Amino acid sequence: MPRTLGYVTNPLTRHSAERDPEALARHADDPDRLTVLLAGDIPILRAGEPATGLLSRAEIDRAPTRLEEVFLGYLGGRPVVARLAPPEAADVYREDASFIVTDLRSAAMTGTAPHEELGILAAAKSLLDWHARHRFCANCGSPTTLSQAGFRRDCPGCRAQHFPRTDPVVIMAVTRGNQCLLGRQSRFPIGMYSCLAGFMEPGETIEAAVRRETFEEAGVRVGAVRYMASQPWPFPSSLMIGCIGEAEDEAVTVDREELDDARWFSREDVCLMLRREHPEGFFAPPAVAIAHHLLREWAEGAAPPVARGLD
Repeated sequence: MPRTLGYVTNPLTRHSAERDPEALARHADDPDRLTVLLAGDIPILRAGEPATGLLSRAEIDRAPTRLEEVFLGYLGGRPVVARLAPPEAADVYREDASFIVTDLRSAAMTGTAPHEELGILAAAKSLLDWHARHRFCANCGSPTTLSQAGFRRDCPGCRAQHFPRTDPVVIMAVTRGNQCLLGRQSRFPIGMYSCLAGFMEPGETIEAAVRRETFEEAGVRVGAVRYMASQPWPFPSSLMIGCIGEAEDEAVTVDREELDDARWFSREDVCLMLRREHPEGFFAPPAVAIAHHLLREWAEGAAPPVARGLD
């Protein structure tokens, strides 16, 4: 896996719903405890060379209120917890130059947060966001309570158990000969084109999702599909499933509700876009995103005709 691909490296010995339900309570006052602090969805980093999102007890206690805590696991034997604070807690840290307050996407793209901590920060953000959105039972509407050290919520009303969710998303470099199909959405920076992507639907295979999304967004039929690699994408809690698909035709019909534009680019174009040297100002997503690596694999001709990881 390329070192530059974001959120894929997580050195924790991970906790889960099946392991040690009392871990959070047991480490509540542990002086060796490290904590990932999010003010709303904004991580708080301690400045330095390198910066870090693993804070001490004294540093997290600056936040006036805590809303939720989740036990993430162990790092070199030290317990690691994620804590959610109200969004306004970020103001306390903005006033101190020894802290960095920035969104997680920017922290990854600019290299502000250490690469080896991005997976930890992603797990913290996804879990805390899930807790914030699931305070009531989807079955009976009763308030739910945190359990299993944060990897489950229980309903005292109907006894339902709720577990954190991950939303699978297919993202695909669709190719035909020396061409690759790329699209752009209105929220993209001007000039950026990326691989098409979309959420999987219930009862759908990865291959079927690649074909459906490509046809829905661009009107292009896809035949053979092969898996390349995956990437956690904590916005709020997706898993990007990277594939390469072989187009069966070239006619493009853009769904304007989904995309601003979609078009074919040559291999030479894509190489220039990856280097940000395209004469028309077009460029590809940054190296933190899996789309960048799918395009690089295809453009450099390095991918064999069998599924493999991006190593």
